[in-house]
Amino acid sequence: MQTAGFVLAGGASSRMGQPKAFLQLGGRTLLAIACDAVREAAGQVTIVGSPADYADLCIPVIPDSRLHCGPLAGMEAALQHSSCDWNLIVACDMPRVNAGSLGKILDAARAHPEAGCVLPESAAGRAEPLCAAYHRRALPHISAALDRGIRKVTEALPRDLVVYISMTNDEIFQNINTPEEWRLAQERH
Repeated sequence: MQTAGFVLAGGASSRMGQPKAFLQLGGRTLLAIACDAVREAAGQVTIVGSPADYADLCIPVIPDSRLHCGPLAGMEAALQHSSCDWNLIVACDMPRVNAGSLGKILDAARAHPEAGCVLPESAAGRAEPLCAAYHRRALPHISAALDRGIRKVTEALPRDLVVYISMTNDEIFQNINTPEEWRLAQERH
């Protein structure tokens, strides 16, 4: 199964107060950590964000399909751009993301070829839509949701298209949104 990989890096980082993609952890940016993990798991990586912000990285970059519509617009852009059926889509603000865990998500996609999305569930059954595999068949649902003003990823997808997989013991789902979360991530590193 051929897959594509995308890292969402188009957010405003308003709660953080600075671009999260360029925060450094262990000498590497959060964006580099995510891109390397996605590339290793999916075989390729494209950044979804402002081409001007990421032009120097030697990684393909595509813009969000719609401005100020959150990660769902980035997912729409990724699926519009992709020529692969299955697409690994990961947020750039996950310091513990790794190819092994992402590979488990893609393995589940292979096992469920009829699905539109494979969503991992972390602790307490929380769905993790910004670290998941999306089939191109989810694109019309995402576009229609955006047209209706829906911005929440889990509200954009019909339940019968979603396969949930349990990854409750996996630590990759820590994400960074605030200076306090960033401080804690640095302490854990």
